[in-house]
Amino acid sequence: MSSFTAIDFCVDLFLLLRQHILTLGLKDLFAVLSIVDQQWPWPADEHEEYRLRIRLLWCRTSGEEQIFDELWVPTFAHALQDDVGERAAPPPSLPPAPPPPEVHDTFEQQQDERAQPDPSPNAASVAAQWEPLPFYVPLSLAPVDEAFELGSYWPIAHRQMVYAWRYLRRPVADGPCDRFDLDATLAATIRYGLFRGPVYRRRERNHAQLILLLDQNGSMMPFHRFTRDLATTAQYESSIAHVEVYYFHNAPSAYLYRDPHLTNPLPLDAMLATCTPDTSLLIVSDGGAARGYRRPERIRATRTFLRTLERHTLLHAWLNPMPRERWADSSAQVIAALLQGRMFQMDEDGFSQAIDVIRM
Repeated sequence: MSSFTAIDFCVDLFLLLRQHILTLGLKDLFAVLSIVDQQWPWPADEHEEYRLRIRLLWCRTSGEEQIFDELWVPTFAHALQDDVGERAAPPPSLPPAPPPPEVHDTFEQQQDERAQPDPSPNAASVAAQWEPLPFYVPLSLAPVDEAFELGSYWPIAHRQMVYAWRYLRRPVADGPCDRFDLDATLAATIRYGLFRGPVYRRRERNHAQLILLLDQNGSMMPFHRFTRDLATTAQYESSIAHVEVYYFHNAPSAYLYRDPHLTNPLPLDAMLATCTPDTSLLIVSDGGAARGYRRPERIRATRTFLRTLERHTLLHAWLNPMPRERWADSSAQVIAALLQGRMFQMDEDGFSQAIDVIRM
């Protein structure tokens, strides 16, 4: 009785398929060996079932399935002949791929090729059988909860910033006298009893002065996009006559910075020297609400700055990019109490209220 088993048949078929386009690995071989029955030959009713199961594990495209079906029948017949002790010729394989087009080598390359001995055909076939092949990783999709909703926190839109800055106005009639005044013209005509000509008035210009103090880095990094939009809309997309932007980290101290990288310092006294009672000042910072900490040193530094600022202007407000419910039990809660209702959440309503405070 022959010692040929179902494992030998699977290994022969595996090695034969690896010589073609199928990207099979040892993992695929072990997967098939774990499901086949050791009994050989397989019963007639199980033969077709094993063929379909092995093809399902090893073939991933219709082309591979066609190659598998073409090699299964001769390999299985060869295995049955080997089982009864009638060793036949090896099972036929698919025709080899056409040779590559000839390339005319140089004379030195031809001499080197002639000098090298031809490799042993047995060693070449063994190396081809066990050479590493690409490993196929099956795609597994994670389950998706149908009730899941994708959302994002969007404090304030760019367009809303441009619209809100229009309300920060301090009009002064010091422009060119080229505006026709209908009421003054009618009043002069009634007073003199005849039309003496149109009356003109000076054009009004916005003399509002704005200073932006923006908290930079640290817990404010997720909001850099909004603070940048806030500065650019105030400087280039509004009618405000004079806009200055300064940066600080956590709390304004003895020095502010002219650039967002905090590399160009400016003494705080130099900034306050430019403030007048009509200067509007807007501070943008989370005040410690992003991380939920209550830092005494941050509260003291902010309180010292606010007391110094109130000697120069009372038109100041604070915008906090964190929602109001996140202020509790943090430094922002204490700072909001120091500001006496001048800290607002950075949204459309909060931004409008801050503009109302700093334009009074």
